[in-house]
Amino acid sequence: MFKPTITGPSQSQFRELERRIRVKAEAALLQASHRAGRIATSRIRQAMSGAGLGRLGNAVDATSDLDKGGRLHRSPGNVSASSAVHLKSRSPRTVGAIEAYTEGATIRPRNGGWLWIPSAELQRRVKGGRRVTPGNWKSSGLEQRIGPLVKIPGKHAGEVLLIVPAVTVRQEGRPSPRRLPKRGGVRTGRVLRENFIAFTGIRSTTRQARVDPHQIIDGVRAELPALIAAELEK
Repeated sequence: MFKPTITGPSQSQFRELERRIRVKAEAALLQASHRAGRIATSRIRQAMSGAGLGRLGNAVDATSDLDKGGRLHRSPGNVSASSAVHLKSRSPRTVGAIEAYTEGATIRPRNGGWLWIPSAELQRRVKGGRRVTPGNWKSSGLEQRIGPLVKIPGKHAGEVLLIVPAVTVRQEGRPSPRRLPKRGGVRTGRVLRENFIAFTGIRSTTRQARVDPHQIIDGVRAELPALIAAELEK
């Protein structure tokens, strides 16, 4: 007489298997959420660059639970991992620019005066790395190098110009404006500008939203199940 018997795994073996599955699943959650944050950051930066916003997207970054030591969020019967997309820059100018180009905005001067837009032919920065403005024109030495600013009406309603009379610029390459020499002669390789427009003043300007980061993040969120599955297969 034969009496076969089957002995299943012990409870300890079941518990060990359960532990291994849980550990792998939790590791997959951490890795997938981390990857999702990096993917979203990369796509937002690409979208900003493609929208003509230059390096503004470099201010966008992501931080995940994996970055913070791999701690999961636990509650009764539930465990989760997360990643957050945020701005790493605290500069009011950078934050304001990103808000304007992702949400849209009307920009007005704080004092109710003029928004001054520098000429593309001017240098962008002055001593100390500050942006060139009518306010630092004299203190930065530009008044001495190029000449004093003179306000005149603009070509359109609600617009004024700040010009510098009698300025010479290079015929080739960067204009590099300079005041006309006292003797009145124009050096070789330069030409005279009777009225060099240094700044255009406007009352306000509207910025249309060019990038929708929320839509990009939602798209990556929809990919999370596939990202988790890919991590589980490793």
